[in-house]
Amino acid sequence: MIGKHMLMIPGPTPVPERVLLAMAKHPIGHRSPEYSEIQAEVTENLKWLHQTEQDVHILAASGTGAMEAGIINFLSPGDRVLCGCNGKFGDRWAEVCEAYGLSVERITAEWGKPLDTEQFRAKLEADTDKTIKAVILTHSETSTGVLNDLETINKHVKAHGALIIVDAVTSLGAVNLPVDELGLDVVASGSQKGYMLPPGLGLVVVSPKAWTAYETAKLPRYYFDLGKYRKATAKNSSPFTPPVNLVLGLQAALQMMREEGLENIFARHQRLTQATRAAVKALGLATFAPDECASTAVTAVAPTTVEAEQIRSTMKKRFDIALAGGQDHLKGKIFRIGHLGFVGDRDILTGISALEATLIELGGDSAQSGAGVEAAAKALNRH
Repeated sequence: MIGKHMLMIPGPTPVPERVLLAMAKHPIGHRSPEYSEIQAEVTENLKWLHQTEQDVHILAASGTGAMEAGIINFLSPGDRVLCGCNGKFGDRWAEVCEAYGLSVERITAEWGKPLDTEQFRAKLEADTDKTIKAVILTHSETSTGVLNDLETINKHVKAHGALIIVDAVTSLGAVNLPVDELGLDVVASGSQKGYMLPPGLGLVVVSPKAWTAYETAKLPRYYFDLGKYRKATAKNSSPFTPPVNLVLGLQAALQMMREEGLENIFARHQRLTQATRAAVKALGLATFAPDECASTAVTAVAPTTVEAEQIRSTMKKRFDIALAGGQDHLKGKIFRIGHLGFVGDRDILTGISALEATLIELGGDSAQSGAGVEAAAKALNRH
């Protein structure tokens, strides 16, 4: 049926009608007093969401652009950095660092496993000369559904004194991330995830410690020079032309998030995660990431008797539901169910029932009619 497409991928995520209507307004001048009022409200609500006193800067970019800006503004050519790599996006940040001539050391873990916090501790404690300038890692590794232990790694970084630069693209707005309380230096995110917006906005928050590093950092930058954004944001403006209607959508989305409340947002994502994982297991499928480090944004699933791409294809053709596939060497081996942003209990029950029907049709993974929906419903009812 035309117009009934359902996104169950970790980004882009579903967009509320209230946000779509806000974006459908006529554009206004980005140097007008009216826009400045909107920017002021958006900045305050972004600070609330990030749990920070620092301004959050809006870039016309994807999450990758936000992370690149978060890396290049605070480092100099040849600086030694540690990159946590246990998935597609951790690998990407190491590649960005190498592209800018940084000295990169990867701390790796098998895809589907969390980063080993002890490896960070050992590397940082051994660096008595303080040559490590930054530690860069992904909080929620979207490619595998793993939530890395940011809090523990951050403690080791704090004890050393390096900067910590965090990809929070699929964790911001899906899991509690108190930026100031943790003392995180740079946190980057993207609009098409927990913010419930289409792609197009990258967001970056910067600590006072990182701004001090900015003063002596020598990597080239212009459009992504966060110093320009710092000055403009303080005046409720933007250094370059912003995507005005996306900002109007962001205003509406943040209003919705404030109405729901931070604790309720985090509890909802946790509930949906537990329901999805319980349902997947009840259907005889294996979750790719362990329960103890499961992302609240996406669940990666490793089917054994039916090909992952067959499942995705049937879900799309029969039910017009989009699931994400595996990336790089996991292509064809896993599929991923997104459950962040504008997602509720009904969406999970709908998606799981369609997955059940798909497995029955494909004759795989010992699917028993009703088992997944029953497990999801029980998990949802426990909260």
